Amino acid sequence: QVQLVESGGGLVQPGGSLRLSCAASGSIFSINAMGWYRRAPGKQRDLVADISSADNPDYADSVKDRFTISRDKAKNTVYLQMNSLKPEDTAVYYCYARIESVKATYWGQGTQVTVSS
Repeated sequence: QVQLVESGGGLVQPGGSLRLSCAASGSIFSINAMGWYRRAPGKQRDLVADISSADNPDYADSVKDRFTISRDKAKNTVYLQMNSLKPEDTAVYYCYARIESVKATYWGQGTQVTVSS
């Protein structure tokens, strides 16, 4: 079992920045990939970025060059630095952790990000 607690969401003006954090606890040594999905109002949940256990990041085209995912293994935390935010980035952002050995995916509770003037 893995528990994930997110923080860092909020209201920001277009062009602004936010940093999301996701702290993992529990069976952290079994975690392979971690990352972030988001769900905008009326839309499906989409992958934003993820990072492998080897610290290889991957990004959705819509956020490349604006968002950066990183992982602090000592703190069992993954971060999403979001710059140059746009109104279309408004969504609930969900952290996830994947354990391949048991084919399990764990989710955080979600944090709201609103980009508006």
